[in-house]
Amino acid sequence: MTSSSLQGPRLNYLVASPQVQGGLFEQGVILLLEHDDTGALGLLVNAQTQTPISELLPLAAGREELAWLGGPVEPHVGWCIYSDATGRDDELRLSDRLCVTSSLDVLSRLVEGEQELMLLLGYSGWSKGQLDRELREGTWLWVEAGPELVLEVPVADRWRQAVSLLGVDPAKIVRGAQA
Repeated sequence: MTSSSLQGPRLNYLVASPQVQGGLFEQGVILLLEHDDTGALGLLVNAQTQTPISELLPLAAGREELAWLGGPVEPHVGWCIYSDATGRDDELRLSDRLCVTSSLDVLSRLVEGEQELMLLLGYSGWSKGQLDRELREGTWLWVEAGPELVLEVPVADRWRQAVSLLGVDPAKIVRGAQA
């Protein structure tokens, strides 16, 4: 998939700077769900586990999709990313092809059907002003891309594809000024 094919409806992603080394966020790609003056919340979309969702949720018996780590905050809370809206009030429709929910009721409906889904454990969160500071420092790069980045790009290629949308060589990205 070429970066030009990631031109669907624009969603906000945070991409870990190449200087982020070690830990959960190295080469991380986060789908940003909320960012306002109270803080920010997003889901890491390229940290797949080796645990089938059927081992985590009894209601997912027979489903062999692997679970994902959405981030280090509240790892006992599950989030679900999927493409076909259920029409329920407790889902967030990010585009015509990408929805997210933390509702067990919606997850139950999705698991019963044939729809592909990503079950993520935990989320990535920032307190008031924290993400803005990390953006200024160059920890995160802000990228706009379509839902294809999550739905179509293989997990191993997501960081590289997201960085390529910036049109720069990752090796030439330097950290920002300390605030």
